[in-house]
Amino acid sequence: MIESVVFDLDGVLLDSEPLWDRARRDTVDQFGGHWPPSGTADMQGMSSNEWAEYLQENAGIDVTPKEVIDAVVDRLLGYYRANLPLLPGAPAAVRRIAAAWPLGLASSSNRPVIDTVLELAGLADLFQVTLSSDEVPHGKPAPDVYFETARRLSVRPSHCAAVEDSANGIRAAKAAGMRVLVIPNPHFPPSPDVLETADLVLAELDKLTVDAVRRADAPSPTT
Repeated sequence: MIESVVFDLDGVLLDSEPLWDRARRDTVDQFGGHWPPSGTADMQGMSSNEWAEYLQENAGIDVTPKEVIDAVVDRLLGYYRANLPLLPGAPAAVRRIAAAWPLGLASSSNRPVIDTVLELAGLADLFQVTLSSDEVPHGKPAPDVYFETARRLSVRPSHCAAVEDSANGIRAAKAAGMRVLVIPNPHFPPSPDVLETADLVLAELDKLTVDAVRRADAPSPTT
């Protein structure tokens, strides 16, 4: 049944969640605001416009969403160009799966971040479709980015497997009707009730194999 595999980016291929958090916190400080107590968890999966509006409303900063986005992304890309935080086994996993299926990428990162990361990692040519949540109406946990990625791949969502790490990512891919393989984010792990909705849970990227994707079509215990 699986005809295509769709990767998330942050937390799946990049150990980037701490850097996103750092960039947002430093930007809030720059604009004289205060960090919302649940800000880190609340913003996981949000599109750029969504998290910028969230910070504008909840962090006490009197600037436009565009100014927030520009400041955060500028900081983040500086971190990436200095030292791209690829997770161990990420390039090999992408190449392994790309040899068997067409690949899509459905990310909450905005377009400049996606393009920069894939170029720096040497992986851009392996993805037939890359999509940012900024390019659809709603970010994760809404399924929009997964629906649109499947449409651009010319594959039914139910014939796609998604590779995710976070609670909101899992919710988004499941809502789209995809099989979901999860490599839990060690910094912000999904809650047990969300994790148990996954079709297959893997301990690390090295275990993301062609056989694992096929097994996700017939759910099995945590591996």
